[in-house]
Amino acid sequence: MTVLTEHNEPTDAAIAPSSVVTPMSIEMTLAERIESLKAGLLGALTASLMFGALMLMNGWLSLRFTQLTALLIDAESLRVLVCGAIAAFSGFLFGITYRYIVRQDPNPHLKDGAVLAFGLVRGLTQAEGKLDETIALLPLTILGIESVLLFAGARIVLDWTLANGWIKPFGMMIAHPHQ
Repeated sequence: MTVLTEHNEPTDAAIAPSSVVTPMSIEMTLAERIESLKAGLLGALTASLMFGALMLMNGWLSLRFTQLTALLIDAESLRVLVCGAIAAFSGFLFGITYRYIVRQDPNPHLKDGAVLAFGLVRGLTQAEGKLDETIALLPLTILGIESVLLFAGARIVLDWTLANGWIKPFGMMIAHPHQ
């Protein structure tokens, strides 16, 4: 029930009881944030490992296909650290967001959509950065596929940890605050 004043503004009586902050709600919010931090750190670690594996794969592929040499990052340059840090940060954001997206819903389309959305944004951004260069379509396509693989790997690890209870789905800490 909403109480309105003469000017149709809600009064303090119109505030829902669920919006009142109690010590228990602060504890649950902290627990949810800790679970999100765990998901983010796991996403960052997985994305970093996937980035390293994809760099090795690019090195191997560029030896066999000369048109893929545009994908190589010099392992001794600062660029590899920057690219690795971006991959880790992207994985961190993916882990947090993935936990909120999937919640307790077994819908595989949500999971696939999260991976595809993050992968396409990352892959298209990388491709956009290379548009100034004269680069063939195949390396750009591979960048997109690699980005989707990076987040697919993070999804697999996150799904596994969620299934084993190492990370709780969003909302579980509110329903069961002492777990």
